[in-house]
Amino acid sequence: MLNKEISSSVQYRNLLIEEISFDLFKGFIRHQVVTKCWRRENGNWIIKDDPFIDEWSNDDYQILISDLKHTIITGGFVYGAFYNGIMKGFVSVEPGLFGENREYLDLSNIHVSEDLRNKGIGTSLFNAAKEWAKRNGANKLYISAHSAVESQAFYKRMGCVEAQVYSQKHVDKEPYDCQLEYKL
Repeated sequence: MLNKEISSSVQYRNLLIEEISFDLFKGFIRHQVVTKCWRRENGNWIIKDDPFIDEWSNDDYQILISDLKHTIITGGFVYGAFYNGIMKGFVSVEPGLFGENREYLDLSNIHVSEDLRNKGIGTSLFNAAKEWAKRNGANKLYISAHSAVESQAFYKRMGCVEAQVYSQKHVDKEPYDCQLEYKL
């Protein structure tokens, strides 16, 4: 099926706290074969071989479910993409401006199921997050992003750049992530 046909069949909506469970993720494939990653060495960004397979365990899903529920409870944004009634992508933005000038909101998740990547879903999710963040007073989105070359290519296409100031909380949690920002 053509990308255009798939993207026109995808439905987007806010997720409800009561639907966020393991069942929501039954048709979601979190599988990424990574071969090359961006790494910062001696102040410069380089691409290095770092092969691994990124898949979520049941514990990872449990943490994600808890985090997404917390985001909704605290007034954040959790938005899903559904194809044939099955969630195939989601994005979340945490509430609460941060940074020295209180200009950032944290784009905490953006994921598309392996079977529907490169079909425009990630772009639509990112755009929805941008709009929500802007309506909620942010000047910039902060993204602690997977360092895989493919993931970084997506963020670059979206217009993200290296964060001017790193969030130490994110660096400590995921030291190999690339710290990015997007000016709204």
